[in-house]
Amino acid sequence: MANDAHDPKDAHEMSDLEVRKRVISLGFGGDERLFIAFYRKLQQGLPEGTGIVLRGSVITNKRHEDGRPFDAEGVGTSDLDVTLVGKKVMDAWNSDAFYIPALHTKPLCDEDPAIAPSLSPLRTSLQELAGRPVNFQATANLVLYARDVLFGEAYYMVVPPGDNA
Repeated sequence: MANDAHDPKDAHEMSDLEVRKRVISLGFGGDERLFIAFYRKLQQGLPEGTGIVLRGSVITNKRHEDGRPFDAEGVGTSDLDVTLVGKKVMDAWNSDAFYIPALHTKPLCDEDPAIAPSLSPLRTSLQELAGRPVNFQATANLVLYARDVLFGEAYYMVVPPGDNA
């Protein structure tokens, strides 16, 4: 079945609709309303114009660490990697929490919850809503594009960044 979310098809060869279906199936148990509630809550908790992107194994259905499928350890065990696109949202990160200053942050996750303290409550509430770990990283559009083109890291643009992002 070509539209099956668990199809091994490469995300780069899929339409946006196919990728969206995969995201909803894998990350949200097939519940589109939960997916919409997730991104709306996220959007409401971020600076205006922030882009919202999903990356990682929820897109590829292949874990980076070992190549196993999303949730290979059981339902809710794989995380959602949320990339936030925009200058304003990067201000939430501590100045020493960047891989590339002013362009690409380190991830806000359970291992490093204090690097973007104002976003920690939002991340916690999203984890409760989704029933799985959620990680945030902020980046510039240029870096997002470069990671896709240079490194083949597919992503799904949930909400495009605003003009001044």
